[in-house]
Amino acid sequence: MSKFKFSVGPWNVHEGADSYGPATRKSISLEEKFRRFKEIGFDAVQFHDDDVVPNMNELSNEEIIAEAKKVKALLDKYDLKAEFVAPRLWMDPHTIDGGYMSTSEEDREFAMWRSYRSIDIARALDCDLIVLWLAREGTLCAESKSPVWATQKLVEAIDKMLDYDKTIRVCIEPKPNEPIDRSICGTMGHVMAVSAATKDPKRVGGNLESAHAMLAGLDPAHEIGFAMAFDKLFTVHLNDQNGIRYDQDKSFGVENLRAAFNQVKVLLENGYGSKGEYVGLDVKAMRTTSDADSYKHLENSLKIFKMLEEKAEKFDYKYRDECIKNRDFEGLEMYVIELLLRG
Repeated sequence: MSKFKFSVGPWNVHEGADSYGPATRKSISLEEKFRRFKEIGFDAVQFHDDDVVPNMNELSNEEIIAEAKKVKALLDKYDLKAEFVAPRLWMDPHTIDGGYMSTSEEDREFAMWRSYRSIDIARALDCDLIVLWLAREGTLCAESKSPVWATQKLVEAIDKMLDYDKTIRVCIEPKPNEPIDRSICGTMGHVMAVSAATKDPKRVGGNLESAHAMLAGLDPAHEIGFAMAFDKLFTVHLNDQNGIRYDQDKSFGVENLRAAFNQVKVLLENGYGSKGEYVGLDVKAMRTTSDADSYKHLENSLKIFKMLEEKAEKFDYKYRDECIKNRDFEGLEMYVIELLLRG
């Protein structure tokens, strides 16, 4: 029996389209996804604002909330919770040059409108967490935007969200690159600095994604631990990555098993989940996956996490301490490998 609760997003069951080719699988309704998520063993669902209200730009605030309440009823039907809502600013014509850091005041105002509506949607879904993936917040042309000005604009935007709802929490998901090559807030350290600059740092934290840490050349377990040391790890997106390439969102643990083990271990050791946090899986099916296997990457990721959780529960801390005392780090490494391979 796992000690953790798990969440997943509707986008993790997708049609297979990418930058280089069309869709390879059929679309699946939101309700059917909820039904299967519950069946697989998930406890909560992560949302973008337009996952909940697809045509939200065309609706009034009251209509947006009404549509969100319909999704809440679906969640209740399958005994699922909403974990967070994230404003999807990177897919709109207003935000091609960023949202909070756009050089257009009109577009910055649009970004705030979507953010406020995301808070409204979150409240209609009975959750208090807003996740910011700062996809296009940065520059493609270095001289076009001052990083000082851009960072200040991000802090201002978060402060406005904190003012809009006095109990909402804001969670930044850092990524060092793609789709922008000079990002603002690319690592968990950046998140901590931005959090400290806001008017209510206790309500601003981070969402660590495994692949994003690897893209920055960092160890995901250490990024997780860094955030937890400051009580700033509000959620996680666990997946895997084959080197410093594009963001692959591979099934958790399939490329870097020891790194995956250490992510599970640091969460387990430090009581992650004791405040209601979820283990989020942000994984995508391979493009060649069939319709029949649309959920297999989620099933595999959940199974791998739970297997590694069992390994972490067996970890021999007494033997570790002996190895440390004797500086026998080769022995400790071999112990970890044998634990993973033989149990």
